[in-house]
Amino acid sequence: MADPHEFDHVMPNMSSSAPKRLEEVQENMGARILFSVLIWMMMSFASTIIGFLAVLQAIVLLTTGKKPNARIAGFGTDVGIWFAKATRYITADSEEKPWPWSELD
Repeated sequence: MADPHEFDHVMPNMSSSAPKRLEEVQENMGARILFSVLIWMMMSFASTIIGFLAVLQAIVLLTTGKKPNARIAGFGTDVGIWFAKATRYITADSEEKPWPWSELD
């Protein structure tokens, strides 16, 4: 069974019932919009990669008797974490830009 806290390090704390108080964006708005558009285009490409990984893993599952490929699964997890960080940045929930501007978790 998957660890329910596996992605806690990239997700915001949602345990309190009070709505999160958002801070004012510190970055130059023109730069932020430019980065957001660029990240949005990267997210479109990442969606294609995730679909390709899903098809590839399905083929692996069919050919290996239901044994998933750990490298495909791990890469899919990395792409998913990046996607979550990218979403948080472009929706102004985070000031931290995703890879390639920061480390890939």
